[in-house]
Amino acid sequence: MRTLVIGDIHGGLRALKQVMEKATVSPDYLLIFLGDYVDGWSESAQTIEFLIQLSQKQSCIFIKGNHDEWCEEWLRSGRGDNVWLFHGGRETLKSYESVDDEMKQNHLHFFEAMKGYHTDEQNRLFIHAGFTSMHGPAKETYPSNFAWDRTLWEVAITTSKRLKITSLFYPKRLKLFNEIYIGHTPTLYYDSTVPMQGCNVWDVDTGAAFTGPLTIMDIDTKEFWQSEPVMDLYPGEKGRNKD
Repeated sequence: MRTLVIGDIHGGLRALKQVMEKATVSPDYLLIFLGDYVDGWSESAQTIEFLIQLSQKQSCIFIKGNHDEWCEEWLRSGRGDNVWLFHGGRETLKSYESVDDEMKQNHLHFFEAMKGYHTDEQNRLFIHAGFTSMHGPAKETYPSNFAWDRTLWEVAITTSKRLKITSLFYPKRLKLFNEIYIGHTPTLYYDSTVPMQGCNVWDVDTGAAFTGPLTIMDIDTKEFWQSEPVMDLYPGEKGRNKD
C-alpha cells in the first residue's frame, strides 16, 4: 500500500484539496496526517469535517497536534485558552460560528480518537512533535511532549549539520526507529519551504500556517507535492502571520 504523509494544515482546506489533487491521491492509499489541522486560515471547522468524511472512504491515520489539543478542549468545555486564541484560535472560533451542536460533538469525538503517535511495520514513527524518553514514546513520562517537544528535531538537525556520521553514531533517541516523521516545527525557521531531513528524521511542516505551502510526501520514494503558498489561496487573510 502506498503511504503518504501530510504536514500541518492549519485550517487551509483549499491547500489540502489542491495538494491531494496534485498527488493524485487514490482511495487505496494510506494517508498519515501529522496534526495541527486547525488554527490559522478560515476553514478549520470545514477542514475537520472534510477529514471526517475522507476517513469514511480512505485509510487514514490522524496524529494529534498541539493546536488540536487546544481546539479539543474548547469543544469539550466551551473555554478557549488565551494563548490559543492568539495563535490562531480566534480564526478557528469564527469558522465554527455556523456549525451546529451535533457537528461540534462529532468533531470533538474525532479529536478524542486521534493518536499521540503511530509506528508501522517497518519501524517508522509518525508523531506531531517528538518525545524525550531514551526508551521511546511508549515510555514517555510526559505524553504532552508528543504534541509539543522540539528537542527531537533540534538534536536531529544539529547532529546532521555538524557531523557527517553514519547511523551507528546517531543519538540514542533517533536509533530507536528506522525513520521518524514530524510536523510542528515549520521548515521556514530554516529558510526552507520543502521537507527537511536531519539524520533519520523528516520534518514535513513546510509552513502552511504562515507563508509556505502544504506538503504531501511519499514515505517510500521521498517524492513530494506541494500546494501553492497557502496565503495565496486565502487572499485578505493573515493566517498565523502577525503584523
